Amino acid sequence: MTPVRYTPDVEVIDPEEPRIQAQLVEAFREISETTHRDLGHGYRAVHAKSHALLKATFSVLAGLPAEYAQGLFATPGTHDALLRISTNAGDLLPDTVSLQRGFAIKVFDVEGERLPGSADARTQDFLLANGIAFPTAGPEPFLRTLQLLAKTTDKVEGLKKFISLVFRNLEKGVEALGGESALLTTLGGHPNTNPLGERYFSQAPIRYGDYMAKVGLFPVSPNFTVLEGRELDIDGRENALREEIGVILAKEGGRWELRVQLCRDLGANPIEDASVPWPEEDNPYVAVAVIDVAPQRAWTGERAAILDDQIAFSPWHGIVEHRPLGAIMRARKPAYEASSGLRGSFNGCPMHQPGSAALPD
Repeated sequence: MTPVRYTPDVEVIDPEEPRIQAQLVEAFREISETTHRDLGHGYRAVHAKSHALLKATFSVLAGLPAEYAQGLFATPGTHDALLRISTNAGDLLPDTVSLQRGFAIKVFDVEGERLPGSADARTQDFLLANGIAFPTAGPEPFLRTLQLLAKTTDKVEGLKKFISLVFRNLEKGVEALGGESALLTTLGGHPNTNPLGERYFSQAPIRYGDYMAKVGLFPVSPNFTVLEGRELDIDGRENALREEIGVILAKEGGRWELRVQLCRDLGANPIEDASVPWPEEDNPYVAVAVIDVAPQRAWTGERAAILDDQIAFSPWHGIVEHRPLGAIMRARKPAYEASSGLRGSFNGCPMHQPGSAALPD
């Protein structure tokens, strides 16, 4: 089936969006102010805790069919990149509270017309999470979830651990019946597995040059794929994920494939409802690039001082040919901008787009 061409009218904007976006900004602010008050430092309102901060090589594959050779992926070649692996809470919880993971990619030296707000950069960001669909159908239910999280940001850590254990067991029951609950994994029911063995997805679509697509990241090196589904012993280990990733990457490199799934039917592949997985049976994710990491120290305080404290990731940092699409993506723009600005003011260092992928060893 021929992919659907992008036109502006694929997006349908609800007149209530400005109100919802303003409330999202307020919820992000509340989370950030709470963690700053408690810890004396500015953190991201979501995905505050990083587990790996990596230098990488991002290589666009040669010989892609025309429908996949779009935007950044139109020209084969190698780019430097930065990677950040995290969990989605806005407070720094121990890893015994097992949450959905995030994977942020910043690709350097990307040519093309820039999106508003990123004109001073030559980077392209991809923000992914290890659930194939977004937990809610639109920004209003997402707002309600975020408002709940904002009210509990620094509350009863022991209760959060207990709830996480309950949700993990519930999620195992759902999976035993052949399903998966995005809400359970988001709220603390994610299995205790190594993030290097996970698959990550944009969940919401982006423009893909002449077309539209969702993006997925898949581990392909054997030392990563062997980790898939293998649970870790995290009891009593506050930073278990950071430690487990560090052990592997200190000695071994690894590889992921970046793959895209093109929109081929607006009914089966909706743009506005990010909670709907696009069927893969006759429309699989297709590799367009590989990401390689060499052996390195996966997390250090020096790296965190740069990548956690000084640099922001956003799906709106990039080129027009990869413009984020849909209500969830539109809601992210003002929320992420406000959150980054507040984090910079707390830490006395405005956010900036780096000119290179240099990180301390």
